Amino acid sequence: MLDKALLYDMAGRPIVQHGRTTSQDWDEVQDFCRRVYMPYRVRPLGHLLNPDATMRRANIRRITLTRFSYGVPIHLDEFDPAAGNILVLNTLRGALRHKYTAEADAMTGPGESFVVDCSRTEYWLDGDAEHMQLNLTIPHDVMAEVAHRWFGFIPDDRLWTRRVAFGGDGSRWQALLNYACQSIQANGQVADNGIMGRHLEELICAELLMLWAQGAGVSLKDGARSAAPHYVREAEAIMTEMAQDPPTIGEIASRLGVSVRTLSGGFRQFRGISPRDFLRERRLEGLRNALRNARPEETVTSIAAEWGYVNFGAMAGTYRERFGELPSQTLAFARSRH
Repeated sequence: MLDKALLYDMAGRPIVQHGRTTSQDWDEVQDFCRRVYMPYRVRPLGHLLNPDATMRRANIRRITLTRFSYGVPIHLDEFDPAAGNILVLNTLRGALRHKYTAEADAMTGPGESFVVDCSRTEYWLDGDAEHMQLNLTIPHDVMAEVAHRWFGFIPDDRLWTRRVAFGGDGSRWQALLNYACQSIQANGQVADNGIMGRHLEELICAELLMLWAQGAGVSLKDGARSAAPHYVREAEAIMTEMAQDPPTIGEIASRLGVSVRTLSGGFRQFRGISPRDFLRERRLEGLRNALRNARPEETVTSIAAEWGYVNFGAMAGTYRERFGELPSQTLAFARSRH
């Protein structure tokens, strides 16, 4: 189903790539890998082996898709956690052996997938000479955003530190990957990337979270949320209710009888973000809802001012990064529906 992924679009036209798509030079291959995955160490499993690499890529918003192989057997380790990336390795042919637990490894073959958050846990893999991958590189922060929108909380390290094998031929994940790849046009872009790209990114991350949680034995309904201390949950309620005119983080901490340091530490541990990041999200969501329900006489400027935004240029840039469109586009679309 994915044998032509990132090679041809739905009409059979070759997908344009910028840069080399094959290489027999280790430095060139590693430069590609550092840019699309993260820095890590690679060792060929053989004497004086040169790569015969395939290197193709496309983006669905903040997710990077790659069709990649070294063309020789390799061992990879020392993945850089500072890059902040999650890897989803989907095997098209050949086989990979992954670090699974401290005591065991796991094998994936054609149609099977493996997810690891390299920002949260150590990882290594071996690939045989026949391996060909359709890989996804997803920033951890993107997955955290989607988790919060869909499930109301950001899972803790009980999820992020677990390495999970999943998928298989005929699985829903494989069908989703196929759909995502078929959405990439001959120019290497997703059709109407602003809207379609945003929805595809959301769908991929949400489906991955559910499969990952299932494999890790983590509840996305109430598990991590109920484990959070009362002061974290109460701070969330205060910031959600008062997002339009919020108190300071210090005032919230004082109201709850904890220090700012304790409140921030609780958010970091149980939500994976700071209280300020949480409040920023609630304010952006509140602004978006206000734009969607604006009265005829209201403008972007007047609505933003009501929400306490004074630097409209910076607000518009942050809004576009978060929602994939400008505030004016949200307002115009809402009015077109009425």
